[in-house]
Amino acid sequence: MNSASDTQLSADPQSGSENAIQRVLVLEMVRVTEKAAIAAALLVGRGDEKAADAAAVAAMRKAFDNLYIDGTVVIGEGERDEAPMLFIGEKVGMGKGPKIDIALDPLEGTTITAKAGPNALAVLAAAEEGCLLNAPDVYMDKLAVGPGYPEGIIDLAKSATENVCAVANAKGVKPSEINVCVLDRPRHAELIAELRALGCGVVLIGDGDVAGVIAVTDENTTIDMYMGQGGAPEGVLAAAALRCVGGQFNGRLVFRNDDERARARKWGIEDLNRIYKLEDLAKGDCIFAATGVTDGSLLAGVKRRRKVTGETILTTESVVMRASSGTVRWIRGEHRIP
Repeated sequence: MNSASDTQLSADPQSGSENAIQRVLVLEMVRVTEKAAIAAALLVGRGDEKAADAAAVAAMRKAFDNLYIDGTVVIGEGERDEAPMLFIGEKVGMGKGPKIDIALDPLEGTTITAKAGPNALAVLAAAEEGCLLNAPDVYMDKLAVGPGYPEGIIDLAKSATENVCAVANAKGVKPSEINVCVLDRPRHAELIAELRALGCGVVLIGDGDVAGVIAVTDENTTIDMYMGQGGAPEGVLAAAALRCVGGQFNGRLVFRNDDERARARKWGIEDLNRIYKLEDLAKGDCIFAATGVTDGSLLAGVKRRRKVTGETILTTESVVMRASSGTVRWIRGEHRIP
């Protein structure tokens, strides 16, 4: 049993037209993240990050097998020699139908899941062929803000102070009234100190920066901006979500050694200092889907209850968004297991 509520962000007179991202795929992608979330949820709090991730990967891959798509993983669990399944370049789906590029993280927050913390998600983004950046598995400097601001309000070339002041000015408030989400990492010590010197509220999260970026679009979180360094693949996933609901994003790849620079060039990235905007990372029509594994600010986690008949019911909560229509669907699923 699935119940879905829609938030229509913008009218799309062409929404009935045919393109590679067909309307039916929107809900199909939710089924994929649901399967991964349910598999990972069985290992919440068990202290085994690898087992939880492996379970989510296997479940997501199996779910893809039933989709009528000719899919290619452009962001996955790593390169083929590092990942047995859902590696970069792997083909998924039936091999028939529309050609789709897929970015995925079957379990965003492996440590969170192992420790039963908040905000673990099963996440994917899908777009027409060639519309998602093949981001190497390196770090990325990220800067994000929600919808409603003038274009170009944020700029990674500027300091954190300058960006906070620009957003505060556009919002008509003092910088001290701006809340910024930052991953709680030693590498962010200077950034956190700079933000607190401005009087900003700094919302520290342990993991899960996809949810952190998306939080800037949710008025209920009171988060105005996202700043800091996290994984580049997660940056593309977050950009796909912002493409669907609005907002602005800047990303710049960070390379720690020559091996990482060589890996970037392998995927066709020549300008290693480039600042990527939203549509540089995810363009065209795209879908973003996520299902909660553990409870979080965005989604509730998987819940289990047993009926007197002996039947087990798992409940899931998911969100799925589509860029061309601006539609956001919040979906609560019930999965019955004999």
